[in-house]
Amino acid sequence: MKALKMQLRMSARVLAAAGALALATVLTSCGFDYPTDRVYTPGAGTNDRDAQVDVLGAVVVSAQAGSGTFIASFANNDSKNTATVSSIAGTGDDADLQVTDFQPIQVDAGGLVNLATDGGVVLEGDRVATGAFLDLEIGFGDGSNVQLHVPVYPPCHEYEGLDTSGDGTATSDECTAESPDTAEH
Repeated sequence: MKALKMQLRMSARVLAAAGALALATVLTSCGFDYPTDRVYTPGAGTNDRDAQVDVLGAVVVSAQAGSGTFIASFANNDSKNTATVSSIAGTGDDADLQVTDFQPIQVDAGGLVNLATDGGVVLEGDRVATGAFLDLEIGFGDGSNVQLHVPVYPPCHEYEGLDTSGDGTATSDECTAESPDTAEH
């Protein structure tokens, strides 16, 4: 009888330890769809991966208020069929934005088109100004579209020379930040 009691006590201890281990595993697990599991592309532009064509690094580069150049990369996720970017337009508060001389952009199967090397798309409107965000809708040949909230940057550093809407230059004040040793005290 004593051996049976000892065996029951031992089993209860083992069962309690196993339960504590199982509970600890559940309470310390990460779960599903946490930010560490999601695609993240660090950069200054806006990314959208909801359509067959990914829109990557979308920005507007503007050297002067009232106009700027839309820059982005379009990546076709379909490795068998060509895709087309059929339209770029303002939406919401930016519905009156004018897109000048836009021609549909063909993106080869599995290919990429970078507007920074292909000249970009010129935009004109009252809300186009450095520091603003523009609401744009990108339409595709298959009838789908995506809406983006795109930042407007001056043509400085990596964006230098990318604004084809004007002369593409920026004033020295826009591109120069004061360093702590040259700042007035």
